Amino acid sequence: MILVVDSGSSKSDWKLELPDSPPLSFSTNGLNPFFVNDKEITRVIKEIPEIIPYANEITELYFYGAGCISPDRREMVSNALTPLFENAFISVENDLVGSALATCGKNKGYIATLGTGSDISFFDGEEVQPSKYGNGYVLGDEGSGAWFGKKLITLFLYGRLPKDLAENFAEHYRVTKEIVIKNVYQKERPNAYLASFAPFLSANITHPFIDEIVRSGFEEYVQTCVLTYQDYQDYECHFVGSIAYYLDLILRDVCNGHHIKIGKILKSPINELFDFVIEREKSSLINF
Repeated sequence: MILVVDSGSSKSDWKLELPDSPPLSFSTNGLNPFFVNDKEITRVIKEIPEIIPYANEITELYFYGAGCISPDRREMVSNALTPLFENAFISVENDLVGSALATCGKNKGYIATLGTGSDISFFDGEEVQPSKYGNGYVLGDEGSGAWFGKKLITLFLYGRLPKDLAENFAEHYRVTKEIVIKNVYQKERPNAYLASFAPFLSANITHPFIDEIVRSGFEEYVQTCVLTYQDYQDYECHFVGSIAYYLDLILRDVCNGHHIKIGKILKSPINELFDFVIEREKSSLINF
């Protein structure tokens, strides 16, 4: 039995191969090792009711996660998974690898994430090249949910949102300076907290002020991340994440303005990623 996980900072998607029935799918909180430790990862998994009956039967576990960019972070996640899946071979990779497999497959192309955070890298058909982006919500994450959430909160607290938007925002969110500071500087998952305000954008996308915020955020992402690759026009650029998915019309417009070839735009890569992994493992068994 094979278990595939795509983990972001806000949400993790799990899909388990079952022998005599359709795959089992479920979601949990995000398990980014920069914001949760190994004990928290273990706690979250232990509370997944769907996985308990199958834990000892799982033979392969492929975890693709945000924040798994260095050996020590990948080891942290692996150490948290090992006691729970004692009979499984466990592989932990960066989420960009999972997104590349889900979108590019075995072809070359750019893979861009626009979810809670943002990143981009080039996939050469076999490996994802190291990324200099994805530096987190403080130092980067242009065009991400956290970036847009920070923008909305700042404008609201500064009293710079148009009156109709400010009233609408206040009706949907409880935001004060004290609440924001506590959630951003004192609690876990501050990037997920900031990104939780991003749905306000899609709900009010027809408002000219919101349109301009989204457009400027994507423009900054494209200018900062995509255009720095000299051959960006030679390959398709695939996008993965809820921000890209729900705000795709403006994203497409901005990309078209820079002659970026858009490939797939996926809200989550889990289904395509699961299919790729299952097919790859079956092929390896046949060839072996």
